[in-house]
Amino acid sequence: MKIAIIRLSALGDIIHTSIVIQFIKKHFKNADITWFVDEKFSSILELIDNINVVSVPLKSKKFYKSYKILRQFSGKFDIIIDFQGLIKSAIIARILGKNIAGFDKNSIKEPLASIFYKSKFSIDYNENIIRRNLTLASKALGFNFSDDEITHKSACFILAKSPKPSKTILIAPFASEPSKCYNKFKDLINLLKDYEINIISGNQKELQQARLIAQNTHAKVLNPMSLAEVVNFICKVGLVIGNDSGITHLAWAQNVASITLFGNRPSHRNSFATRINRTIDTGKKIDARNINKSDYCIHDIPAISVANLAREILNLENLNG
Repeated sequence: MKIAIIRLSALGDIIHTSIVIQFIKKHFKNADITWFVDEKFSSILELIDNINVVSVPLKSKKFYKSYKILRQFSGKFDIIIDFQGLIKSAIIARILGKNIAGFDKNSIKEPLASIFYKSKFSIDYNENIIRRNLTLASKALGFNFSDDEITHKSACFILAKSPKPSKTILIAPFASEPSKCYNKFKDLINLLKDYEINIISGNQKELQQARLIAQNTHAKVLNPMSLAEVVNFICKVGLVIGNDSGITHLAWAQNVASITLFGNRPSHRNSFATRINRTIDTGKKIDARNINKSDYCIHDIPAISVANLAREILNLENLNG
């Protein structure tokens, strides 16, 4: 079976979708899977074994070039699954073929996208994103899954976690929106003086901000790395603490312990909790369709609460290690 997956962006959403690959392969061992992604994020998909990756330069606004790339694959798939649910991703799906599966009009941000789909499925927009993606895949392809299977998944990307228990902590203080960013990482680091701590950054601007966070603490600032290097580094630490961002989602994807901090985003939707993957939020009831980007309630989370949970998880991990 030839399957096309469409999830163009962004990094965290691509990581959240990556789990469907192992479930599809479990039920369709000979599946030939091709993932269509914006070229800005394609490198992360090179770390998934045995799939084809097609990059399109949409964010660079090279629309004609993107169309030419897509036309080469027209009519070559048995089924196309659009996990993004936007008009642009639905148009891409339609260029590829007619047998398209996606969310129905009440389950996506851009309801008009659903008119392009042959098979449309109702899956609550506020449902946990991991269950939501797997539900779409399972309904489109005809298989079942359980939460227990999710909890005991394999690492989503090729590089595997170091077998040795580690008490090293990786701090991921950055995110795509300012209102997603916690403001007490310096306090948190000072509360965790017994642990080796590294701070990750993705570019030169973040590197400068990371140095300010690390100032007058024992934390070490890492230079920006490629995504492959980030995955490799994450797999060697004991715990990742950060905002709702690609880095904490990578930790979950690789079965590495994590604490994800939430303010104006719904923690129950954006993170799948396990024994070692935990969340802390402000207790607000958040509708994923109506995010208030001027709400900085994430700042209300006490640093001591994060530090106590970090110690609990690290002690658990090292006892089991």
